[in-house]
Amino acid sequence: MADSISQLQWLEWAKQIQAISQAGLAYSKDIYDLERFEMLREMSVDIMNRYTEVETEKVRALFASETGYATPKVDVRGVVFQDDRVLLVKERIDGAWALPGGWADIGLSPKEVVVKEVKEEAGLTVVPVKMLGVLDKKFHEHPPEAFHVYKMFILCEIAGGKAEPGLETLEVGFFGRDEVPPLSTERNTLKQVQRMFSLRHETEVWFD
Repeated sequence: MADSISQLQWLEWAKQIQAISQAGLAYSKDIYDLERFEMLREMSVDIMNRYTEVETEKVRALFASETGYATPKVDVRGVVFQDDRVLLVKERIDGAWALPGGWADIGLSPKEVVVKEVKEEAGLTVVPVKMLGVLDKKFHEHPPEAFHVYKMFILCEIAGGKAEPGLETLEVGFFGRDEVPPLSTERNTLKQVQRMFSLRHETEVWFD
């Protein structure tokens, strides 16, 4: 347990060091300060490499592509029910199941993102009706993540289309609360999926 907590703490430190170095590289003008911030970035890459299974060059490429002031990334998930069963898609990348969704796109609102993602991954046309949750990934039972991530869960109603997999998914199905298949925990946890069954009837939003 102590080792697990220690690794998670190192990951949090690595992300904070990366955020500081990213801001410094974006706004500093002094050549010596820029060198120091670049050293901090390399330090964060080394820490991330030691405590995750991601290769050093991949971590460096991920971090190097981030510019400007560091802010959390946003993951948007569609929550779609049919006959008291929730829509899940089987992810091609890991063969596990998830609520349809993905990274928020620049230029699109959360509603527009969820409509696009559900259509692309599950073949259904939906209408967003309610925000169910806004969560900070670090407070939930997800695998360690290189970035700080907020997750949005949006309740949607089916307006058309046909339930079928897309380019990134293998299968599409509707599942009852006690029928949830093995989940892609990078994308959602069992607690989150099961909580959606009650949240759709509540007036308050689940948030961290």
